[in-house]
Amino acid sequence: MRLVFPQYLFSLTLLTLNLLSYTSAYSSLSDDTLRVLPDPGTDFDIHNGALLAPILRPRVPGTPGSKAVLEHFVTFFRNTLPEWQLEFQNSTSKTPVTGSADVPFVNLIAKRDPPWALEGEVGRLTLVAHYDSKLEPAGFIGATDSAAPCAMIMHAARSVDEALTKKWAAMQAEGAGEDAGLGDEEKGVQILLLDGEEAFKDWSDDDSLYGARSLAEEWDQTLHPALSTYRTPLSSITLFVLLDLLGAANPVIPSYSRTTHWAYQHLSKLESRLRSLSLLKSSPNHPSKRNPQHKRENEPTFLPEGNKYENSGGHSGFVSFGVIEDDHIPFMARGVEILHVIPARFPTVWHKIEDDGEHLDLDTVHDWAMLVTAFVAEWMDLEGFFATTPVENKPEDFPAEQQGEPPPATRPTINHGGPEIPQKRDMGQASKTEL
Repeated sequence: MRLVFPQYLFSLTLLTLNLLSYTSAYSSLSDDTLRVLPDPGTDFDIHNGALLAPILRPRVPGTPGSKAVLEHFVTFFRNTLPEWQLEFQNSTSKTPVTGSADVPFVNLIAKRDPPWALEGEVGRLTLVAHYDSKLEPAGFIGATDSAAPCAMIMHAARSVDEALTKKWAAMQAEGAGEDAGLGDEEKGVQILLLDGEEAFKDWSDDDSLYGARSLAEEWDQTLHPALSTYRTPLSSITLFVLLDLLGAANPVIPSYSRTTHWAYQHLSKLESRLRSLSLLKSSPNHPSKRNPQHKRENEPTFLPEGNKYENSGGHSGFVSFGVIEDDHIPFMARGVEILHVIPARFPTVWHKIEDDGEHLDLDTVHDWAMLVTAFVAEWMDLEGFFATTPVENKPEDFPAEQQGEPPPATRPTINHGGPEIPQKRDMGQASKTEL
């Protein structure tokens, strides 16, 4: 990530897409449904958790660590979510530290659409995180950046999967999918786990966002069949929800975009409701922390700007002195609507060797997973399709080599087909400046 100022950023105009159709289709979950949303249980344990632990290792593009984490994702979807369609988008690029040799980048796309849906007819809520880690410092893991966000998204996908199946089966029983599905709901969900977000040396337009730049360009040029509702895979993204730098305690996430403030408001409202129900573990009023004989304490809040527009006296309230460069930039430049979920003040461990599992606040990780799950469930109109009793997810059946302690901190060797990169003690961190 990097903070840039508008005069130095490529020209971006305010997006004027009409999102009324999406906001009107968004339906709230009942309190009873919020109470029974699946809990991650031990899946975020940093040593043996089935979702998070295998990601807590160096994941520099083109290295064995990157390949192992990608295999972890694929195993998860194939074993646990077989109805999700998996695709890989591959690219290569030279970097400032690999000379003439190309580094491979692999993006993983997982999507689930209504079973009757036709190509080019599905608008998709898109959950995004990058899974690569920085080359330097040696052994850097990047727990907040962005191992934990990847695990949060995995939990959300698993949590809504059965409800999606039930909802679409009920719709088909009522005739959905007849006449080639014309006129039926065409709303799906997809996940982008992107490679190559981090700079190899110093952050620049060419040394950063390798996977995101490649995917956005390819999807912008890939055409759906003639007369499709959505001309390209890029235009089928109804909302691009990017999670980054999440997992540290006490995050504060602003609302960065006027055009998607309505989506931020829904997420903020969900946080307030989950806190009022004492379902978030970062709350001092969670049953694990509160003495029932004491009064409720004031709640912290991750998303404090739900009333940003209303509190600005009728003005926009979105006067910004800069933009955080992240994986959304190539998509936003092509007209995609973005909900950027990233703290205004980056975690204190940002780009330091201390950004590891031991420095995560696991209550906060749990709460983000629950928030993202609830947001997806509301977007996909899943009220009434969840189990009626609380569910705790059980550890998945992952290969043994993907669980347990991460390997020791060693400088990775990039598998680019050329000579090993000579070690540099002081390469410096990417020139990304926090707000």
